[in-house]
Amino acid sequence: MMETQIQTNYSYMGRNFSNTNDDSTAFSDCNSDRSGEFPTTSSESRRLLLSCATENSEDLIRQLVSGLESGSVDDQKQAAMELRLLAKNKPENRLMIARAGAIRPLIALISSSDPQLQEYGVTAILNLSLCDENKEQLASSGAIKPLVRALKSGTSTAKENAACALLRLSQLDENKSAIGRSGAIPLLVNLLESGNIRGKKDASTALYSLCSVKENKIRAVEAGIMKPLVELMADFGSNMVDKSAFVMSILVSTAEARAALVEEGGIPVLVEIIEVGSQRQKEIAVVILLQICDQSLVYRTMVAREGAIPPLIALSQSGTNRAKQKAETLIELLRRPRSGNNAANQDLTD
Repeated sequence: MMETQIQTNYSYMGRNFSNTNDDSTAFSDCNSDRSGEFPTTSSESRRLLLSCATENSEDLIRQLVSGLESGSVDDQKQAAMELRLLAKNKPENRLMIARAGAIRPLIALISSSDPQLQEYGVTAILNLSLCDENKEQLASSGAIKPLVRALKSGTSTAKENAACALLRLSQLDENKSAIGRSGAIPLLVNLLESGNIRGKKDASTALYSLCSVKENKIRAVEAGIMKPLVELMADFGSNMVDKSAFVMSILVSTAEARAALVEEGGIPVLVEIIEVGSQRQKEIAVVILLQICDQSLVYRTMVAREGAIPPLIALSQSGTNRAKQKAETLIELLRRPRSGNNAANQDLTD
């Protein structure tokens, strides 16, 4: 996974945030696969290195595409591996490989009962999906459902690369709902909860993209996403606080997500982040709390009782510009009268 450098004004998948002077590399995106080089014989390695350095790889690519449809599993593995590396190492090859007819046979490999062959197919598809021109063809050729199956039953690397490929396909808005309907959301939530650190990051990034669609937010909440999000945000050593908070921030626009967050004990965790988190973490946390409290007297009361006002006052004086403004707004909300007509007119449960 290629980590992005934090700039003066940082952004996460199209949403802009203020300067935080935070060097964390928690914000990352799924770029080309991070798998190790697959073992090959010396002659095959020389051939592959030569092909990666050659200006014109078209003849080799055509041969490899033919190899994908070989009756030999070993030949299919070798062809998929070489195509995966060609797509990884030379971006211009991604479109060339797709135009040579590789997409459909590679998708077929994802459904293979051979775990290694499936992994090679998934990884090659991921690298092809890095090319914007390939995304529509991959989806229209039927890549989504096989990728979801790999996310369910593949090797750990296949699951992680499938999550990344689905993220890339979800960057076309018309694919977000199709990916959600395919059953990807619960599997990504499971990867977020039980995967290794790379799997958790890949899953959270994919979920952030997919949950820009309301129906996928509901699917994520129903799949139990709030429990792992709250747990990861509470663990400052997880290197997942920021990414988890970003996913949460996009979910809490729905009442179902707000209720789930409170039920899973998210309010104390968010208040703690405002107390001791990084500047970036504090900013995201106050944005989430403001969304929770905006139309719910019950939630405002819970936040105030958790002792949020003192750290919010501190944040309003020393946070980022956006954090200061959000903290001031939240403090004003929390200090509103809790009885009388004002309170009676508030939405108690949202």
